[in-house]
Amino acid sequence: MIYPTSEDTTPDLEEALGQEELREIKQKSVIGAASYIGRTAILQVVGLAASLFLSAFFSPEDFGIYGFVVQIIGLLIFFSDIGLAAALVQKKTQPTDKEYQTAFTVQQLLSWLIVGVVGIILATGVVQQKTGQVGVWVLLSLAFSFPLATLKTIPSIILERKLNFSKLVLPQIFEQLTFYSILVFLAWKGMGALAYAYAILARSFIGVVVMMIIQPWKFGLALNKQALKVLISFGVKFQLADFLARVKDQLFFLALGWFLPLREFGYIQWAKTWSQYPYNLTVQNVLAVTFPTFSRLQGNKEALKKAIEKSIFFITLAIFPILIGMSVFIKPLVTVIPSYAKWQPAMLSFVLFTLSIGWAAISSPLVNTLTAIGEINSTLKLMAIWTVLTWVLTPLMIKIWGFNGVAIAAFIIAFTSFLPILYVKKHISIKVWENVWRQLVAAGVMAGAGVIGMSFWNQNLMWLMIGMLGASALYPLTLLVVGWRKIWVEIAGLKSK
Repeated sequence: MIYPTSEDTTPDLEEALGQEELREIKQKSVIGAASYIGRTAILQVVGLAASLFLSAFFSPEDFGIYGFVVQIIGLLIFFSDIGLAAALVQKKTQPTDKEYQTAFTVQQLLSWLIVGVVGIILATGVVQQKTGQVGVWVLLSLAFSFPLATLKTIPSIILERKLNFSKLVLPQIFEQLTFYSILVFLAWKGMGALAYAYAILARSFIGVVVMMIIQPWKFGLALNKQALKVLISFGVKFQLADFLARVKDQLFFLALGWFLPLREFGYIQWAKTWSQYPYNLTVQNVLAVTFPTFSRLQGNKEALKKAIEKSIFFITLAIFPILIGMSVFIKPLVTVIPSYAKWQPAMLSFVLFTLSIGWAAISSPLVNTLTAIGEINSTLKLMAIWTVLTWVLTPLMIKIWGFNGVAIAAFIIAFTSFLPILYVKKHISIKVWENVWRQLVAAGVMAGAGVIGMSFWNQNLMWLMIGMLGASALYPLTLLVVGWRKIWVEIAGLKSK
């Protein structure tokens, strides 16, 4: 990126450079989003196939063991960064070598601290008491993946700042292909939850190797006080928001895993894991692109407004039919496939978790926007609200509805996702309803058709496939009726230079 520096630079030249930069950002963002979605489409197919096999090979207890251990690690992830990576990405000026090396050094120290904390946790015996020795090995494999992951952080930041997302996705593809291949093979061999330990370590090693090939950087250790001070000024608030998110999710689910029977927690883990697939396919990929992109656009509110609205439009366009399809057809799926019958008690949780994602598809890009433009205090407020609601409402719902109360609470809390819309509107005059109502109408038609034909879809696998294909076809057909002009304009906007 080049900025004019001479005093006699004309306004026209400055404007031309600004337009050129906007075109570059737009082009890289669109390509980046396509790269991420393409990557995830591949990995989701692999992950979906793996999940189908794992649902047959693993017991609810196996899912429960992994889910319990993951919550421990998810909570400890908070201490692995202190927001330095986000600060380097959001930074308006180019980071210096000292800043990169300082961030790397701090992350290395923190990652080994996490390994030590895991050792202390294991010494208490609480993990063994809940999961047996298998949980110990899975937890250790996750712990040692932290020091390895820090080796990828700085190269990832460099690629993000360049908006070079097409390269950034390659390590993730290799990691997930390695992970699922080993996991399914060992599960098939009857290894149970222990298969996760081998798959996790293999994934970590392959990710580092691929990243070093794609984006090498000059390793160095440094603890520059000035650089650390600059990064922490933003990073601490970012990390505090992340901490609240982890208290809301990982810590709370860890508590659930401890107090609920392992089978019931396995049902929750299964339902939540499957419900996250649409989110990971669409929202997560767009968020990976929008944070660095929105950070670059924070000085141009009109361009930022258009970018936010396009993000919301295309995310909801893609995710709404997937969410509806999953919610409608989960019942016939577990009915016609005998090996899935064991998951019938988790159907209500699955549907509610899945529908909750619909709100997240709108709120997540907006929370991301607040962070990208430096309004981290608003992000903190939102996380505080959602954390309190989760810890207060969920126990009440569990008391009334049992383990399904977790998903019921999540569904209720999801409706507070209108708050990020209000916060963002204080800074940018975005239009949300205009960019989602057509998708809602089409998804509603799709859902109605799926429910009406439920007696047919429950009969056998052939009828189930017919129902899924028929309902899926109704979504684009309805969109052509109610929103073809809007879709044409939005797609044309992506192509324009």
